[in-house]
Amino acid sequence: MSLFSKNTALNAVCEQHLAEICRQEELAPQDVRAALEAGSMVLLGNPSHAGLKPILVGQPSRVKVNANIGTSPMRNNLAAEIEKLAAALTAGADTVMDLSIAGDLASIRKGMLAACPLPLGTVPLYGVAQRHIDAGKDPAGIDPEEVFEEIERQAEQGVDFMTVHCGLTERGASWADEPGSRQMGIVSRGGSILARWMRVNKKENPLLTGYDRILDIARKHNVTLSLGDGLRPGAGADAGDAAQWDEVIMLGRLARRGLEAGVQCMVEGPGHVPMHQVEAQIRGIKAACGGAPLYVLGPLVIDSCPGYDHIAGAIGGAIAVRAGVDFLCYLTPAEHVTLPELDDVRAGVMASRIAAQAGELTLGRPLALRRERAMSEARKKLDWPAMQQAALDPAMLCARRGEHANEEVCAMCGDKRLIEHCANIKISSTCLALKYVQNKA
Repeated sequence: MSLFSKNTALNAVCEQHLAEICRQEELAPQDVRAALEAGSMVLLGNPSHAGLKPILVGQPSRVKVNANIGTSPMRNNLAAEIEKLAAALTAGADTVMDLSIAGDLASIRKGMLAACPLPLGTVPLYGVAQRHIDAGKDPAGIDPEEVFEEIERQAEQGVDFMTVHCGLTERGASWADEPGSRQMGIVSRGGSILARWMRVNKKENPLLTGYDRILDIARKHNVTLSLGDGLRPGAGADAGDAAQWDEVIMLGRLARRGLEAGVQCMVEGPGHVPMHQVEAQIRGIKAACGGAPLYVLGPLVIDSCPGYDHIAGAIGGAIAVRAGVDFLCYLTPAEHVTLPELDDVRAGVMASRIAAQAGELTLGRPLALRRERAMSEARKKLDWPAMQQAALDPAMLCARRGEHANEEVCAMCGDKRLIEHCANIKISSTCLALKYVQNKA
């Protein structure tokens, strides 16, 4: 049986939206369907998410960018998070993840779904663990039934994709946690919760042993499973260790099981990876996971730039896209320091979009090539409206021109008379105009 015959919810989403998606992505419907069947592409779209515009994740569709938002015990203001959601979408995010852990989580999620016309993701384990913490209980006492019930509740609400840390094993957790094995230990929140649960209860990961139940829920609602990297490296020194690869190998097996069961799966990838290791990591994960779409946080190529982690992540992200990554989770300037504000959200989305553009340009993707060509032609003609249209962030271009907005040339390029003089001797670029002055001097 095909994926579409097993997953009737996915088939319904395709029937309604695939033609428009293919038009936007400049892909043939038959090629998209073949990629979905092969598991190298996923279509994010829960039919219960009202007003949704589903999206494709998986190359050669456009590389997508996700923004994380959500309440916390330190700052629990739904209105502020809705503002961040709007800022992320305005900046060009393709998806949003609600990682809320404070307040009425079901109501918060409902509000997020209503405000988000693009796919919304969650981590169901977070809410379950937080209920225990709020009640003064140890999350190691979680009954696995609570997690399965939470997954089903969120799927019924309309959540489009969920991070589930099914690939974390007792063995992998013990390798990451043993003294001297890792500089940073286990940094994933979900990974830490499950590692402690396994250690205290002396049992295997319930999300792994109960994976078939998760598949049944996901298939019913066309929830894409984002198979979480609970043992991702939290420091460059930990990248590529045995614990990380133990989980990667299991994630590949689970992605294949999901596809066989009619469930769409993507795989989450590393966090902190030194620049010279990024390509090998990405190619290795893609190979181990059978080409399933890969969703990465960064990767951050250095650990020592708090306040600028979005830049470290964009460097790693660009290399990762060139190596085969399909989906970038943003990092903001607030990463590792505090909760993001509106400006942080915008900066994080733009940094990841720049990484995606840089990576796709090296792959020769037509949309990326056209944008670059359009910007170059507009600059040559000093056509500011065309430059604005070609820019990744048109609003930033206008804002930075500021007091010179009514001038034909930019403040850096200088006097229009000089440019006109250079044009008369067939030097068309403003940069060449400056070179002409230097040569004459």
